[in-house]
Amino acid sequence: MSKRIDNIKNKVKLLPETPGVYKYLDINDKIIYIGKAKNLKKRISSYFNKNQSNNKVRILLSKIVEIKYIVVDTESDALLLENNLIKKYQPKYNILLKDDKSYPWIVIRNEAFPRIHSTRTLVNDGSKYFGPYTSSHMVKILLDLIRQLYQLRICKYNLNANNIASKKIKPCLEFHIGNCKAPCSGLQSESDYNKSIDEIKKILKGNIFELLEYLRKTMKKYADVYKYEEAQIIKNKIDILEKYKSKSTIVNPALNNIDVFSIINDTNIAYVNFIKVVSGRIIQAHTIELKKRLNETDEELLNFAVIDLRNKFNSTAKEIIVPFEIDNNIGNFKIIIPQIGDKKKLLDLSQRNLKYYKLEKLKRAEQKKQRHSAKRLLETIKNDLNLSVLPVQIECFDNSNIQGTNPVASCVVFKNAKPANKEYRHYNIKTVIGPDDFASMEEVVYRRYKRLIDEKKTLPQLIVVDGGKGQLHSAVKSLDKLDITDKIAIIGIAKRLEEIFIPGDPIPIYIDKNSETLKIIQHLRNEAHRFGINFHRDKRSQNFIKSELENIKGIGPKTIEILLTKFKTVNKIKSLKISELEKLIGINKAQIVYNYFKEQISVSKSEE
Repeated sequence: MSKRIDNIKNKVKLLPETPGVYKYLDINDKIIYIGKAKNLKKRISSYFNKNQSNNKVRILLSKIVEIKYIVVDTESDALLLENNLIKKYQPKYNILLKDDKSYPWIVIRNEAFPRIHSTRTLVNDGSKYFGPYTSSHMVKILLDLIRQLYQLRICKYNLNANNIASKKIKPCLEFHIGNCKAPCSGLQSESDYNKSIDEIKKILKGNIFELLEYLRKTMKKYADVYKYEEAQIIKNKIDILEKYKSKSTIVNPALNNIDVFSIINDTNIAYVNFIKVVSGRIIQAHTIELKKRLNETDEELLNFAVIDLRNKFNSTAKEIIVPFEIDNNIGNFKIIIPQIGDKKKLLDLSQRNLKYYKLEKLKRAEQKKQRHSAKRLLETIKNDLNLSVLPVQIECFDNSNIQGTNPVASCVVFKNAKPANKEYRHYNIKTVIGPDDFASMEEVVYRRYKRLIDEKKTLPQLIVVDGGKGQLHSAVKSLDKLDITDKIAIIGIAKRLEEIFIPGDPIPIYIDKNSETLKIIQHLRNEAHRFGINFHRDKRSQNFIKSELENIKGIGPKTIEILLTKFKTVNKIKSLKISELEKLIGINKAQIVYNYFKEQISVSKSEE
């Protein structure tokens, strides 16, 4: 290891003293850490020229085999490159951005008479993209607002001058219901259409105050020349925008194009909130989670988040508000750490958002736990199966036999939607000859509930029978004999299509394949099948063992039972010394058993 470190130190001596990004690689040539530096040589040397107290950093250093670097012009460029490379390679020892999903955008297409719609895919085709938005609901609100205000086309026709002049495209339904002015047929000029597009761009940029001022002036011009219908159309737009604006969070109108960031640093995860303010109005708010790897400082985490969020939301704000000093060279903007006033209130608002986000996350985790609680599950089952009471205790029956041999049945018990293993029961079929599932089901259901009634024990609220109409009918016959049909709900589940059969209804019901009710029923059925198959296998094995011991002349059932109870398997009995057998079954029987297996071994060897 010391030789490896010495080799790395020698390489570090040759590094340039310039801004750049460095990559640490392990023995498999895999990038395990990416960092940025104002001075590559000085920064990387600091890792190897002092004793590291941080255990995670020591582990990182122990895995470094190679160092690679990229020189850039400025430290700001280094931070941008570092951020992009970390997201691309996701090295093991770097901050992990947990929030990295695709967000929706609103796009104004680069085409004649541009269409406007939402998208999650950015294409470099000259179109104008606004966003990303952290909420699909917000995208819908904005698009609905735009459609209320403007009559835009939604068709995909190529509306170049030749196509419009040819008159081949006729106005569609959107024109007749007033949602479009039919530019396809030359009924709206491109300049008039583009006026609407310019106004929409102001809305999407958050410049609603500027747009309102423009619309008020336009309305007045129309009114001054007695064009009252046109003025009324403009007034309607102003009313819609005012209503939308009133729902927005308003801060000091003098605050324009500002980004606000705050951070909460927990043990393993840090939370960073971002608020964007345009024209005194909060137009975006978003929180991300950063998973820490090397006990990164608040400054390192916030630096990373600032670059990531500004890139993600295409922010060009020249001023950012943060709670503490961060690297002044990370971007082309001014850093403000407010102590009083409206900017301090914005920072406090961002920090409150973080606290609420963290609290909401804890609540969601608790709600998720509650959603899987027994009571909620039972309510779901009750509603899905139209039961009269909560199925606190559910019992499921399954038959097992192979070509009619060793027929057995199993009954598994679930309480509060969870297996109650100690109450599982096996049954040997006593009254049925041959492979008759219907008769076997009738027998075992009768025996089960006859005993519970006799012992005055609690009956289940729901019985599940593994099988279709035939098995279900047989089980119901037993409940009728016991006069408890109206006391217990019963259903059958057929394996092929997971159909649920209900007594008296020839048509099965189909429960949603992803529903919790079906999953619980399937769990019951699978558990009954597993429990029954294991019992059936054990019984067949035991019968085989008994039949082998029964071949020994002079050894009766009682002796066989004593031997199997003590030694469990025939192989174990075969390996015993005669003295061990004598202690358990006496000298004479021990000699018989010992000689039998000794003779078997001799025959086996001679055949080889």
